[in-house]
Order: sequence, then structure tokens, then C-alpha cells
Amino acid sequence: MAYKIAVLPGDGIGPEIVAQAKKVCDAITKKFGHEFEYTEALVGATAIDQVGDPYPADTHELCMNSDAVLFGAIGHPKFDNDPSAKVRPEQGLLKMRKTLGLYANLRPVNTFKSLIHKSPLKTELVDGADFMCIRELTGGIYFGRPQGRSEDGQTAYDSCVYTAEEIERIIRLGFEYAGKRRKKLTIVDKANVLATSRLWREIGQKVAPDYPDIEVEYMFVDNAAMQIITWPKRFDVMVTENMFGDILTDEASVISGSMGMLPSASIGVHTSVFEPIHGSYPQAAGKNIANPCATVLSAAMMFEYAFGMMKEGALIREAVDQSLEAGVVTEDIADGKKAYSTSEVGDWLAEYIEKA
Repeated sequence: MAYKIAVLPGDGIGPEIVAQAKKVCDAITKKFGHEFEYTEALVGATAIDQVGDPYPADTHELCMNSDAVLFGAIGHPKFDNDPSAKVRPEQGLLKMRKTLGLYANLRPVNTFKSLIHKSPLKTELVDGADFMCIRELTGGIYFGRPQGRSEDGQTAYDSCVYTAEEIERIIRLGFEYAGKRRKKLTIVDKANVLATSRLWREIGQKVAPDYPDIEVEYMFVDNAAMQIITWPKRFDVMVTENMFGDILTDEASVISGSMGMLPSASIGVHTSVFEPIHGSYPQAAGKNIANPCATVLSAAMMFEYAFGMMKEGALIREAVDQSLEAGVVTEDIADGKKAYSTSEVGDWLAEYIEKA
């Protein structure tokens, strides 16, 4: 059986880091006898430049007909610096999430022994931190309507909208993942202020009795932001709404010492998307210096979550750990020692897998 993978390299460093993930996937296929069929498509600023649409219909059709999507990054300064732009790369990302039904973003947050010294937090706070952030991805203020500006342009408004069905779906997913880990779930909201958050808390309390073996707590988002910094090891699984999750997961990502090391998976109704959490880093595009490990680890999540291939995912993680121990790393984490290029790291990882 050949698995169909849609490959969306995107913008900036996207093509370079995705190429390394494909090297690793190819090494896995050789070792385990799998067969993958890759098809590339346009997305983001690159798609706008070529066809005027950040998520073209052809790209969507490919994703719908694929078993998984391997995604790079999107974004370009010419859009970031132009608030009047009518078409933006991020619109394509939101459209992809909505049309593919990518309702849950999974971001594992954990530390790497050889990188703990690079964390902005004290070693005793982060050593051993290991939790999963689950962010609702297709509702909330990013998608709510009405949204816009007044006729005189002096007032802007956004609407945060959630249905009980959307909330229950993601909260149940949180309970299920907590059941596979240390059996603790933190539901993050702002129920003392927001009506949507009160519905989140109400649904959480309704669902909780169905999972009697899971310890559940409810935490205001401002407290959660503080706790991630002061005591990250207290968390196991955290579930929250779209904007809160966007902010908290970026905050959590830096405690590992490098945003270039953290993967993510967006679980969908139609298919799932696997991508690094960092951006397109346009300043490094084409220089062969970007860290590919987050994308490679996203490929590991693809093997595990999309294909149920746990041994394959574990071997990819082992390869990344060993590359860190051996000092085969890009300049962002080289600490003044020899820095390897993006492609050299990819080659090393693929070779390790083939020899393992």
C-alpha cells in the first residue's frame, strides 16, 4: 500500500526544511519497506505570487485526497509590513484549517538534555518538563463573524464564537490524550470575564464524569501563562480555545531552548497536517542554515498519528536525539562550536536511520 503525502513547502525556509524531512521519510521507507507517494503543491505567499490565492483549489483537492499533509511554513515580510494587503498568506492557513476540518492542534512541549542550558528558565524548572498543548483550531475569534471596521475606519471589531459541539469535541480529545499520558487535564479559559469561556467550563464539567480516572482542573488563561513559566512540570495535557492556545503554545515553545526543535500536528476531519511551529524565517531562506529538526519531528508525528507507525516515529526521535548528542546541529544551537548546514543535518539523520 502506497501512502499519499501532500507536500506543501510554502515560503522562506519551508522548502529547505521540508526537503530534509523527506530525506528522513525516505530512509524510514527503505528500512521498514513502506511506500510513499509525494505530491507538491503551492501555499502561502508563494501561491499568492504565482496564482493570486494563498490556498488554491488545486492544493485543497490534493490535501483532501492525501493520507497526510507535510507542511513547511508560510509568511513573507512584504505582507507583514503592509496592513492594507487584501490577500495575505495567513488567510490561506486559516482557510486550510477550516476546509480540512483541522479542529485540533497538538503541540508537545518537552526538553532535550543537551539543550536545557539554552532554556531561558532555570534548569531545575524545565528539566523533565513534558506536556501536550491541545489548541482548538477552527473556532473562536479568528473565525468569528461579524468582523471588520466601521465606515469611518475608526472602530474595529472581532467576534469570538463557539458552539457547544465544537467545545465538547476538543475537550473530549483532551481527556483521551490525558488518559494515554499521566491522567491530568488542565482546561484553560477566562470564565470570569468571557461568555464563551463560561460555555467552555460548563461543557468541561458536563464531560468530566465520563472520564473518572482523569484528574481535571480549570485555570484562567493569565494564571496558565504564569504557571508555564514558573512551574512547567505541573502540566500533563492542556486544552484551550484558539487564540489562548496560539499565545500559550508559543510561550511554552521557548522553554525547551529552541523553537526550531518543536513539531506539531493538526488533527482533521478529512486529513491531518504536520508542521513545525516556527515561522518562515525569510532572513535565512536559501542560505542552508535553518534548523530542520522541528519539521523532521513533525514527520515523526505523521508516522505515529496518521499511519499508526509507532516504531518508525520512535526511530526518528532517536535519530534527532543522537544528532544533538553528537553535535550535528545548525548554527542556532551550535553554541559557537561547528555548525552544520540544513542539508548536512538531514543527511546525518537519514544515514543514522538507515544504519540503525
